[in-house]
Amino acid sequence: MAKEASFDIVSEINLEEVKNAISMTTKELNNRFDFKNSTVDISLEADGLVILGDDDFKLEQIKDVLMGKLIKREVPVKNLHFSASEHALGGKSRQKATLVSGIDRENSKKIATAIKNAKLKVKTQIQDDQIRVTGKSRDDLQAVIQLLRKMDLPIELQFTNYR
Repeated sequence: MAKEASFDIVSEINLEEVKNAISMTTKELNNRFDFKNSTVDISLEADGLVILGDDDFKLEQIKDVLMGKLIKREVPVKNLHFSASEHALGGKSRQKATLVSGIDRENSKKIATAIKNAKLKVKTQIQDDQIRVTGKSRDDLQAVIQLLRKMDLPIELQFTNYR
């Protein structure tokens, strides 16, 4: 009898890479001519990121540079959920972004039903903020990965522990 193969579906953010992207963004924007004498502040807090700029236009420019740095560092930008910008003291603009790590119950159920509807010979098991997929055929597991890559979810998925 063949041994079952498995992999885990997770959605994680590497906070060290986020910190590096923030410092690189701050360094780049402080050296740019169009940001001379402007406020550029990006801080990592317990619940997410806080971006502070002079106005909404500068805020969008800061976000663009930050997104580029995050993409280069392979941080899933789909897991950043930005709120509406708000006005801070001194006429500045502030925007918060929550860092989503882990798969919530709603998305777990969507993923599990999509796998079940594909009629592949695999089993799914929801474990807190990740999903384990097991099956006898590695081809079926590969088909599950391809199916999940085509799904439109509000978070980015990673596939780990492929055994």
